[in-house]
Amino acid sequence: MFNKNIKLVLTVLVFGAAIWQFTETNIGNGIMLILLSLMFVLLYFKNEIILLAFLRLRKQDFPGAKKWLDKIRDPKAALVPKQEGYYNYLNGLMISQTNMVEAEKYFKKAEKLGLNMSADMAMTKLNLAGIAMTKNRKREAEMLMTEAKSLDKHNMLDDQIKMMKQQMKKMGQPQQQFGGGRGRGGRRF
Repeated sequence: MFNKNIKLVLTVLVFGAAIWQFTETNIGNGIMLILLSLMFVLLYFKNEIILLAFLRLRKQDFPGAKKWLDKIRDPKAALVPKQEGYYNYLNGLMISQTNMVEAEKYFKKAEKLGLNMSADMAMTKLNLAGIAMTKNRKREAEMLMTEAKSLDKHNMLDDQIKMMKQQMKKMGQPQQQFGGGRGRGGRRF
């Protein structure tokens, strides 16, 4: 994996070599070098490690995806802000299986940095709503669910949102008391 600045330098160098090949009347070489420089531009905006982690996650291979993400040692230096958002989003998805507190930190970082697709941002907000709901922060969970609903333009998360709203209603209901509610024994003599 190259640093984002190295990718830009490589793009400029390869593009310069393409121009030189055009001036030497080697048109085929010049075209090939331009395509190569475009590949570096693509990898500047779409990090190859994050793409490989997404592929692993798509196959439900959480350890494999974590292995790929661990190859990024310094996300701030290696990634542009949106990529860093996806780095945190993927880490949050994987860690949410075991540690909700740590996952919340990753999801909040992803929310702050932003994500390219509104569906991914909706999923982030829905996960944050679920975490807030488990911590009995009902108002925050409701706000996050309405934001997730507005970001979900293709209604892919409708079922999850409905299920979470039903769970919130169950949480809001008072617990039924057994024993009639009269003193400790619940009996009246």
